[in-house]
Amino acid sequence: MPLKKGKSKKVISDNIEEIMHSYHEKGTIGTSSPASNEKAQKQAIAIAFSLAKKKK
Repeated sequence: MPLKKGKSKKVISDNIEEIMHSYHEKGTIGTSSPASNEKAQKQAIAIAFSLAKKKK
């Protein structure tokens, strides 16, 4: 499922959840393979906020 567009807390939270779900299924986030769940979560948060920033 593609990530949602928008800047609200709900949209950002949904995007983080979607990225983490994908990480748990595939073991990767995009082309990177974070070593731990904690690092994957930090990366998912950064991606979600970056997308929200681009949608200005």
